[in-house]
Amino acid sequence: MKPERDDEADLSAAPRPGLQGLGLQDLGLPEGYPEWAARLAELYFSGTTSTFVLHGNVFDHIPMGSGKKSRFTHLSGVLADDLFGSWDLVFSYDLATGLRALAGRGKDRLREMVALANRKFGDFQEIPRDPTHTLAYLDRVVRRNLLADEEDRLSIAIVIDHASYVVPRGQPGQLNLSASTNLVTILNWATSPYLKRLNMAVMLVDPRLATLSERLTGNSHVATLEVKLPTESERRRFIEFTAESVEFEKFSDFSVEELANLTAGISLSDLDTMVRSAQKAGRRLDSGLFRRLKKRLLERQCEGLLEFIEPKWSLDMVVGHKAAKARLTGDAELLKRGRLGSVPMGYLLCGPVGTGKSFLAQCASGSLGVPCVMLKNFRSKYVGETEGNLEKVLSVLRAMGPVVVIIDEADAMLGNRGSDGDSGTSSRVFAMIAAQMGNTQYRGKILWMLLTCRPDLLPIDLKRQGRAEIHIPMFYPSEQEELRELFEVLARKLGADLDPQDIPPIPHLGDLSGADIEGIVGRAQRAALLAGAEKITREILEQAVGQFMPSTRSLERKLQEIAAIIECTDREFLPSHIAKDLEASGGREKLQEELTTLKRLVESL
Repeated sequence: MKPERDDEADLSAAPRPGLQGLGLQDLGLPEGYPEWAARLAELYFSGTTSTFVLHGNVFDHIPMGSGKKSRFTHLSGVLADDLFGSWDLVFSYDLATGLRALAGRGKDRLREMVALANRKFGDFQEIPRDPTHTLAYLDRVVRRNLLADEEDRLSIAIVIDHASYVVPRGQPGQLNLSASTNLVTILNWATSPYLKRLNMAVMLVDPRLATLSERLTGNSHVATLEVKLPTESERRRFIEFTAESVEFEKFSDFSVEELANLTAGISLSDLDTMVRSAQKAGRRLDSGLFRRLKKRLLERQCEGLLEFIEPKWSLDMVVGHKAAKARLTGDAELLKRGRLGSVPMGYLLCGPVGTGKSFLAQCASGSLGVPCVMLKNFRSKYVGETEGNLEKVLSVLRAMGPVVVIIDEADAMLGNRGSDGDSGTSSRVFAMIAAQMGNTQYRGKILWMLLTCRPDLLPIDLKRQGRAEIHIPMFYPSEQEELRELFEVLARKLGADLDPQDIPPIPHLGDLSGADIEGIVGRAQRAALLAGAEKITREILEQAVGQFMPSTRSLERKLQEIAAIIECTDREFLPSHIAKDLEASGGREKLQEELTTLKRLVESL
């Protein structure tokens, strides 16, 4: 905004006036106030920022105060009553309700605020609800307040809810005139040195930062503050607050402290749903009900972008892969002992299809004793939606920790730094994932497990030390003992009665995947049932093995095996026969040449 009077230049050298009685004093907040509010106060009072973007868990209950003075309100209540509780005017706007006064719980204050705004700036309740007319009115309010004599200036806050509908993400040339006008208006407010010296603040509220204009969120004059999911202490305070009038033990198998600890990643609104549904329905909150409610609430919290997996097995169920099991078992022990600095940030499980990568990852989660989630397809065709989905997922994961995150087909899911065929979406997704994976603050709290049969297609930035640090190659079983054990385990999984002594020698060494073996046992079980027998006999199993035709050693499979060998970070993970072949062939440099040749052959098919 350009100054319209010469004497406005004096404002740029003056401190922000009238801090007393404005709700936030001396750069501090009472104990128990949220972290983002303290940061907002610091930035505002320093005079560096008057425009803020609040994103994340903005529609949840907000904890305020501590001890007997604890209370829980919504963001609008925090802004109206606590942060701007004694300001002259607080305007709130969204597309549905239009422009209104935000006075919190004070009815008298609301009447006074409406009367003051109408007297000073005209009847704002008659303004059309579209953002162009509303922001034009607010711009007049800002200008008139700026030009008023000092004793007549008002303290004014502007709150824009669901801000992505007012200043949506998009390239400047792709935005319509209305969206571009809205963006420029708010940027003018944010960058004006004169407004920063007045008691004026602009708050833009939206759960997804990625859906807002990058020109706004990336501006150095705009502060972006995340309203995080509740901490364990906040969840405990909330449970105590909501269940104060009842004896908690009467309807819950969990104490308040246990429930607060076990509900990491869940919002206070969903926690309220969990507690009240058990109370009102008269059903005891036992372990079974808790697991079902937590799974449903977490998946809803992530809007279906995460699948909550309850591991059924531990690493004891994994056949073969001894070195990998030993490594993961050791990491589980370190995690249980709290030695987070010795636990890797993540793992890369690679190898041909059917080698049990997903099974190993889930078993590892069972041994680690932490929740396990699988990242589902978060990509969308709408501008900014993909990044917004991922932003939501990452915020939940940060609050859930410790947690194991499984990403299957990681080479296709995570994008690439250099991708530009989708207007840069893949590169932005890659940057968000890479930043989170490399954040050592979450070492031992978020354990990434990237699964792929083509590790050569995964960006090297994600595979480096400090992100997916441990690369575990996986291959088809190549020893009779391992094959026999797999037959036993998979027979138990299918509920088939198979005596280990009835397992014949298996001819397809190194060519059968776990899925192949499960298929053979399933065929044998079917044949036994059709023959009127409950037990799989040796003859029936021999026939099933003889009839089964495994996939041929295709170029694709060979390519996947070589890529896994090259990717291996620890020699102990390589089976002895593969390690010997590697040395005999001239090391990984020679294999790299063979991999390049195979890629060309596969691409030419």
